Amino acid sequence: MIWLLILVMCGSGAGIPAAFAQSSRAKKTATQPAQPRQWPIESLKVEGSHNYTQAQILAVAGLKVGQLAGKPEFEAARDKLVATGMFETVGYKFTPGGDRNGYAASFQVVEAQPAYPIRFEDLGLPDKELVDYLRGKDPLFAPRLAATKAVLERYKQWVQEYVTAHNVKDKVIAKVTPAGATSGPPEFVILFRPARSGPAVAEVAFEGNTVIPTSALQNAIAEVAVGLPYKEETFRQCLDSSIRPLYDARGRVRVAFTKVTVENAKDVQGLAVKVTLEEGGSYDLGDVRIEGAPHFEPVRLLKTAKFKSGDLADFNEIGKGVDRIKKVLAHEGYMRNDVQIVRKIDDAKKTVSLVLRIDEGPQFLFGALHIEGLDLNGEAAIRKMWTHKEGTPYNPEYPDYFLGRVREENLFDSLGETRAETKIDDKTHAVDVTLYFKYAPPVNRKKPPPF
Repeated sequence: MIWLLILVMCGSGAGIPAAFAQSSRAKKTATQPAQPRQWPIESLKVEGSHNYTQAQILAVAGLKVGQLAGKPEFEAARDKLVATGMFETVGYKFTPGGDRNGYAASFQVVEAQPAYPIRFEDLGLPDKELVDYLRGKDPLFAPRLAATKAVLERYKQWVQEYVTAHNVKDKVIAKVTPAGATSGPPEFVILFRPARSGPAVAEVAFEGNTVIPTSALQNAIAEVAVGLPYKEETFRQCLDSSIRPLYDARGRVRVAFTKVTVENAKDVQGLAVKVTLEEGGSYDLGDVRIEGAPHFEPVRLLKTAKFKSGDLADFNEIGKGVDRIKKVLAHEGYMRNDVQIVRKIDDAKKTVSLVLRIDEGPQFLFGALHIEGLDLNGEAAIRKMWTHKEGTPYNPEYPDYFLGRVREENLFDSLGETRAETKIDDKTHAVDVTLYFKYAPPVNRKKPPPF
């Protein structure tokens, strides 16, 4: 059997018609049976997954090696995966298998972001029991869950189901909340806890501060703590996520929240919380060292970051320097790089040295350029302008930069919306770009009537 082509891509939700196999010698007649619309699945795989295993994803999709399937079955499997809320996009494709009589099929997924670890609080049941129950309910259960509305609602219902079956009367809520102190940007968790309204934080006062005005501290803590039921552990996590970065930006890396006291507020309903803090002294930036990034000269990265040893250890500026390093890596195709900041504090010298542990990740190369919405002449003009060559390290900023150039140079009359979409292949590490162009109809301005 000679296969002409069987290819269906549904990342955007629209299918491409499939061609059906037929003998090169056979001619279609009224007496011939209709060509089959299903073939055996010889192999199944998943591309683009990070938080979930291939077995988990295929369990939800419901397709198995050996079964007969066609476009309707793959569409139904795709819809099941999309309905989980765990994926931003889901596509599929099937090509001739090894014996030319079946499919070699695969799903391409882009996982929903951000994804956070889960945590339980005050539910009266062991965490392990809750985790085991959720794992049994959801084939896609993972250490980190997508923080989408659909996922949070589904998991909240499952947790509610379990605690109710164990005579816990509280209503369960789920929310994303700060996880606690970190050396970098605040981290978050998905927290399941009772909805019962205990005494809530109504106001927060500070004492011991001289470097940062009380009003600035109160504004920062109000965004994350005021209105929430008070629990000291959770409140201290809010201090770490909202107040500590203010001091880090001033080199006060040893700020400490030495005492937290609580009493009923006098003028409003709720609790008045007082925080006593020690701001500590100012620390300067010491040495900065690079670990990892074997494809880059450390001197180049440090020069790009513009770190200045001996200056105040301002972690806002340090964060900006790390972002510049990440951009350099991304421009060379290492789009999924990660940089961890490790602090080494010398209290005697009042300095903070840094180790930047860099994980480059895989290098992605530019694949193909596709253009939608232009005639042949317009497409030819765009391709002539496009300078990102196939097979070179992919620069994720180039498509938007390019569309900006197109507008600046006024290549097209009545140019409307333009946008760029990328398709990332995590297996081949290739990135295809599609540029979309639309024409905007000219505004019909009526001439004013003559007087």
